Amino acid sequence: MKRLFTLLLIVLLGWSMADTLAQRKVAEEQTRQIESSKDATLIEDPKGALANSEGETIFVGRTGQPELSKRRGLIGFDFTGAIPPRSRIVSVTLTMTVELAANGDQPSTLNMYRVTRSWKESASVAQGGRGAATVAGDPTWIHSVYPNQRWARAGGDYVRAASGKAEVRGQGVYTWNSTPKLVADVQSWVNSPSRNFGWIIIGDESKAATAKVFHSSEHADAPTRPQLTVVFRPPAK
Repeated sequence: MKRLFTLLLIVLLGWSMADTLAQRKVAEEQTRQIESSKDATLIEDPKGALANSEGETIFVGRTGQPELSKRRGLIGFDFTGAIPPRSRIVSVTLTMTVELAANGDQPSTLNMYRVTRSWKESASVAQGGRGAATVAGDPTWIHSVYPNQRWARAGGDYVRAASGKAEVRGQGVYTWNSTPKLVADVQSWVNSPSRNFGWIIIGDESKAATAKVFHSSEHADAPTRPQLTVVFRPPAK
């Protein structure tokens, strides 16, 4: 009888250990590298006549123009199919490549803010910082979707507390390191995809000629396009 009890105990312990190991395996951290699904430059213009949705670059900061020189970058990522629903986000980092800096190697702090209004990427293609003529569907300085949907504030609608920041100089690759707010942003979007409006990146707008020019999702050099690295734990099955 004791031998039978011992055998049953061993079997039960084996099942329990196997189940625990299986749960641990499911809960292991996973990493996904996700390329931006849309991005654009907001070109300062009181009429919303200028835009840049499909250009190869994103301008952030101010150009050297004497007026209307502010530029802000919009960027969004689609997590559908990349991160399972109910996953727990562990860390989030954004990597972008600078092609040109208006102020050379002078540092500028670039902040990321969570956007609070839906916007679209359309078909305007700017060859430089001055922008191109706006077409239907573009985001502009005053429109989230041209011509009928407007930002509540010119320059974009976003949470006023930055989710992340990076010091950016001249040419090279730069990373916005993970912060609790970046993690919270992505967690909320994985939980509620319909509220995923991405981020706006704002640089030094205190003086002229501070613009940093980044490769966009349309850039010919695919490895240098904006990329989000997300570490997460998938839900237990």
